[in-house]
Amino acid sequence: MSVNESELPPPEKMIRLDGRVIVVTGAGGGIGGGIVRRLAAAGATVVAHTRSSPVEHLVDAAGEPVMAVTADLAEPGAAERVVQAALDSGGRIDGLVNNAGIQPVVHFTEMSDGEWTEMIDTNLTAVHRLTRTTAEAMRAEGTGGSIVHIASIEGRQPTDFHGHYATAKAGLVMHARAAAGAYGPHGIRVNSVSPGLIDRPGLADDWPEGVARWHAAVPLGRMGTPEDVGDACVFLCSDLARWITGTDLVVDGGVLTRPTW
Repeated sequence: MSVNESELPPPEKMIRLDGRVIVVTGAGGGIGGGIVRRLAAAGATVVAHTRSSPVEHLVDAAGEPVMAVTADLAEPGAAERVVQAALDSGGRIDGLVNNAGIQPVVHFTEMSDGEWTEMIDTNLTAVHRLTRTTAEAMRAEGTGGSIVHIASIEGRQPTDFHGHYATAKAGLVMHARAAAGAYGPHGIRVNSVSPGLIDRPGLADDWPEGVARWHAAVPLGRMGTPEDVGDACVFLCSDLARWITGTDLVVDGGVLTRPTW
């Protein structure tokens, strides 16, 4: 079983986000691209952040390019530059999807302090800074907004070679909950999305054993797509999620329903 573009809800059948300005970090990757495409198809003005990757290939349903901003989020002042780019481009900021991150492979027992620090700085601390800066801009506007962290089911099920990654992703889930309590009085909702295994070109060739195990375990019978994650973000950024904050939306085809022993 697979999902292709023709099976996705067309723009006119989607939840609408017309008039909203939403920042997506890490837009140059597979999941980031899917998030950008689905938000744009729903009518949002998307500000696509990358550290260095081009984003010219990311277009909305009408064929118009998204707005782009380049920054290393680990650097001082980067969060402020990204938020200011959104304000300059769209005049406001209604949403943020914290998707940027790294996923190096190293066994937990062989991990250096530098590898641990890089992971936490990139996947957790940078998210905190950008969330704080975005929330400050939303508070100044007085219109509220939605912030979504892209976490992972690895935040619940760590693996030997992703221990620091799993720790950071678990931290994102709790950060969203803590931030939801802090910013809720200002009308700012903060949630997380935890994807399962998301397909990409060449994945089955690079990791056949893992893909086979996934297919044997997942109740809905397939790997996820970037658009599956994107549609979860569309929902959480929309008014249909107006009373949802501090929660983690698992997008994994049901694989966490399976026992692991």
